[in-house]
Amino acid sequence: MDAWVWIVLALLAVVAIAIVAWVATRARRSKQLREGFGPEYERVVDEAGDKREAERELQARRERYEEFDIRPLAPGARTRYAEEWRAVQERFVDEPDSAVRDADRLVQQVMAERGYPVEDDFERRADDLSVDYPELVENFRKGNRLWTDYEAGNADTEDLRQAMVHYRSLFEELLEEEPAHQESRS
Repeated sequence: MDAWVWIVLALLAVVAIAIVAWVATRARRSKQLREGFGPEYERVVDEAGDKREAERELQARRERYEEFDIRPLAPGARTRYAEEWRAVQERFVDEPDSAVRDADRLVQQVMAERGYPVEDDFERRADDLSVDYPELVENFRKGNRLWTDYEAGNADTEDLRQAMVHYRSLFEELLEEEPAHQESRS
């Protein structure tokens, strides 16, 4: 065979290897995002309507997260926040709307003290939390949605009770030193 045929075959082999490597890299990245974000992965894919766009969004969240200085709460702060939460829950029976408002405020205070940015709009805060709490961020969204519906006159006391339940699950995890899934995420 002529030398140019060997050159073409070698180039085709290099291109084929590059394509296989690219496909394998994308598959590995997709798997890592799917495992790392759990149900949040599916939610973002559904919302985006395009897997690649959704994965770009999730990767951007991880990159933004890397800029944060996330840290555990000091033991004294953890105790103080737990006591404040108990007081808010006790008040729910007599003042459900102000209790839920305070629950939302407490979640944001703990987020801020842990190092999450809270100046952004709600969706950005939820997106930021999804990196560490992919299983619980939907609770944050549901709690907020129920509270917003109540403020708009479209929800009742039972909805506020559900909002408290949703906020509590995230709040309890935020008080922990490490997110529960952190060990398996590495």
